[in-house]
Amino acid sequence: MADLDIQISVDDIGWPGEETLLSFCERVLGAAVVYLRDSEKQPFPAMPPEVSLVFTDDASIQDINAEWRGKDKATNVLSFPAFPVQPGKMPGPMLGDIIIARETVERETEELEKSFDDHLTHLLVHGFLHLLGYDHMNSAEAEIMEGLETRILAQLGLSDPYEGQDLKMEP
Repeated sequence: MADLDIQISVDDIGWPGEETLLSFCERVLGAAVVYLRDSEKQPFPAMPPEVSLVFTDDASIQDINAEWRGKDKATNVLSFPAFPVQPGKMPGPMLGDIIIARETVERETEELEKSFDDHLTHLLVHGFLHLLGYDHMNSAEAEIMEGLETRILAQLGLSDPYEGQDLKMEP
């Protein structure tokens, strides 16, 4: 992909193969880059910055969540920026890591009555925005981040994931 250097690790046998995931992620994150660059004037380095994607299971993400966030439970997605960056500012050559747990995504797709691919798309966009400095720790931040997620997902033909929900992404 010309805009990002996507590195993938698949640590759970329930996920599709690396080539399938890479193609999927290139489409999703590519759309996010194009939207952010063209509509939000987000700068990106001339050399495609690297983003690392880890597709794992609940047990692994629970261990990571406990170690790095002090929350001893599985979650759907974790993002770890390589360098601090402010929204709208130039990121460094390494954006960071996005880790996604398959079992949690599967459970949530049933609860939300969405397809696995649609929910995975949302989580990838959500995690990617975290790498670019966006957050949802308070309502003002959440409004900005969720608005971006919704507009990026619309570019991919998906509806607003927050419409009619009180359930927001976990801080």
